Amino acid sequence: MLLAVPALRALRAASPGGSLALAAQPRIARLLRALGVVDEALAFDALGLHALFVDAPRAARLPAIEQATRVVCWFGAGAPGFVERLRALAPGAVVASPVGEDRPVWEHLLATVGAAPEARWRAPLGIPDELLERGRRELVAAGWDGVLPLLLVHPGAGGGDKRWPTEGFARVLERVAPRIGLAVHCGPADAGPVGELMSRHRGPLLRLEAPELGALAGVLGLAAGYLGNDSGVSHLAAALGARALILFTGGKLGWVPWAAGVRTVVVSTHALDEGDIGRVAAAIEHVLPAACR
Repeated sequence: MLLAVPALRALRAASPGGSLALAAQPRIARLLRALGVVDEALAFDALGLHALFVDAPRAARLPAIEQATRVVCWFGAGAPGFVERLRALAPGAVVASPVGEDRPVWEHLLATVGAAPEARWRAPLGIPDELLERGRRELVAAGWDGVLPLLLVHPGAGGGDKRWPTEGFARVLERVAPRIGLAVHCGPADAGPVGELMSRHRGPLLRLEAPELGALAGVLGLAAGYLGNDSGVSHLAAALGARALILFTGGKLGWVPWAAGVRTVVVSTHALDEGDIGRVAAAIEHVLPAACR
């Protein structure tokens, strides 16, 4: 959903007096509301869109859809019956695939709402003071002294084909550890790679245990740099304007972040390649603050 931020900004700008509601995973929708991207957060499952996949004798009634002045749906475009029933409730609704074929996903989503990839849609998201304070508390609870610059690392990802071998992270961190503090984010599915990284790394390594997304946004706002795989955490870091290096496989470059300042390196996730280690180590030097190089 973070790749849709430019499109959401364009939608909001097109209706300056209106209210922009986002139906998504509840925690993502709440985060984007807290960051000021949308005005209202709705739970996707609560909309009842599943009813539109069934050719029922009586047409489904979905108040949230029927009352909207404009509907954009990046879901169900491949099901003609769904599209027809949705447009019966919301004439003129845009129903599009969430992924394009010939351009980055974020550009495709922006095009579906009729907007061009202008710089104004790609500015970093601001982080409210309240979220920064929550992030600070998370870091302090993990052992941060509140002063030492930190590189936040996320060795996990939603699928194994996106995870760079943990040894690669460990060897890159060995090179930067003398110059900057290190923290690792451990999400609900990250115990394996995080545990392996912590066992391989010989120096101090703060562990953040599945912070709530608002607090994680605050952590990213306080971090001096970020290193991670192609993951939701990495896309959040990019959206917030963090000094970030994100590792992609060659087949996933369509999912690069929209933020202009993010660095990416293409790596192999099937086996550790010495050349990849060198490229990641070189790129991280451009991510670290000047005082830590």
